[in-house]
Amino acid sequence: MVDTQQLLAWPVGFSLSAVDLSELDDSSHSLDMKHLSTLDYASISSTSIPSSLSPPLVSSISSVDLIKLEPESPPQYSDSPVFSKLQDDTAAASLNIECRVCGDKASGFHYGVHACEGCKGFFRRTIRLKLVYDHCDLHCRIHKKSRNKCQYCRFQKCLNVGMSHNAIRFGRMPQAEKEKLLAEFSSDMEHMHPEAADLRALSRHLYEAYLKYFPLTKAKARAILSGKTGDNAPFVIHDMKSLMEGEQFINCRQIPIQDGQGPTDAVELRFFHSCQSRSAEAVREVTEFAKSIPGFIDLDLNDQVTLLKYGVIEVLIIMMAPLMNKDGTLISYGQIFMTREFLKSLRKPFCQMMEPKFEFSVKFNTLELDDSDMALFLAVIILSGDRPGLLNVKPIEQLQETVLHSLELQLKLNHPDSLQLFAKLLQKMTDLRQIVTDHVHLIQLLKKTEVDMCLHPLLQEIMKDLY
Repeated sequence: MVDTQQLLAWPVGFSLSAVDLSELDDSSHSLDMKHLSTLDYASISSTSIPSSLSPPLVSSISSVDLIKLEPESPPQYSDSPVFSKLQDDTAAASLNIECRVCGDKASGFHYGVHACEGCKGFFRRTIRLKLVYDHCDLHCRIHKKSRNKCQYCRFQKCLNVGMSHNAIRFGRMPQAEKEKLLAEFSSDMEHMHPEAADLRALSRHLYEAYLKYFPLTKAKARAILSGKTGDNAPFVIHDMKSLMEGEQFINCRQIPIQDGQGPTDAVELRFFHSCQSRSAEAVREVTEFAKSIPGFIDLDLNDQVTLLKYGVIEVLIIMMAPLMNKDGTLISYGQIFMTREFLKSLRKPFCQMMEPKFEFSVKFNTLELDDSDMALFLAVIILSGDRPGLLNVKPIEQLQETVLHSLELQLKLNHPDSLQLFAKLLQKMTDLRQIVTDHVHLIQLLKKTEVDMCLHPLLQEIMKDLY
């Protein structure tokens, strides 16, 4: 299986160190440069298996001969009668949230609760006109047909369910209420459809694994970029001088550069080498996450290796997206922010490496996925049954189909107003494969043009015969 101590080298550090942050906002996709200033500063287990791979992987990974493959289309969602019915019921239920006062169909989130137009207008008139109704001790039942019979009891019901003039929100739901409603709706769905309960359980399981193995969540990364971490602002690298100053921050958290590993005058190469140890850490995180996908470790060992070989860079690019905005990217455990303009100013081919990732990430971030969505999408990427060299495709496709069902249900619940989000997300998988193909070609160019270029051994193994 994959030796998680030695895996893919990558030109930029991914997935930052754990930051203890609460109430974090992941909505920021732009950077206020004012707050950025100098900072004060398991592998997948298996039995021993014969292998023909090179030394970095021979002790723990079994591989198969791989053929070159052009980027494929994303997996197509295959309909099933059971889930098709679930989709219809889910969509119908999501459009029929009841008014908390009278039980009629809610038109939106009004005065702090979901309410129909009638009760919204009734509460607004009562508050604004300071109306006082005749007292009633009958505790009248308020429902759609009787709501106009007793105004006193109707207003009391409005107050009892939480309506307040201090909570006027039209068209936008508070995050706490959204989470509460999602939990209630998910619970109802699980009672109505046992298959939905299984899909929601899978979603929760992968989300927990995501939080466990990836030390920086999207919410935390966006908090750093939006300046919500107090005085712990990242060190900004914007030119060669700041790059040389920033090297000490990079190396203090990673394996120091050894003497002779790169020429002292080649700053770009030194930086490239210094990031490789962090890249190995990032791939170990991906590997551990893959192990957590139900059924993954039961697949043929060679297929596990192939799925990771072809999927790991795609996963890292997705994990990289929250670290980026239009101005630059976080690296080195979030201690450094490197500007996009500086990266474009580097000599070729270094300047060509990151720009495609920026273009992809800025667009990907507009989908506004949260960490629970990300966890499912990463699992879908890993379980791609069209990777070259797979020995037993059917069980992989079955696993991916289940995760796809869970992802679609998750997006319906989490993003009810984004009806095309599921299709847009799958389309991103096509873009990912092209980005990886181009990246591999750049690495091959580096090996030819940079005499002092020394790739991490595992990087060489994973890049071998990859597209």
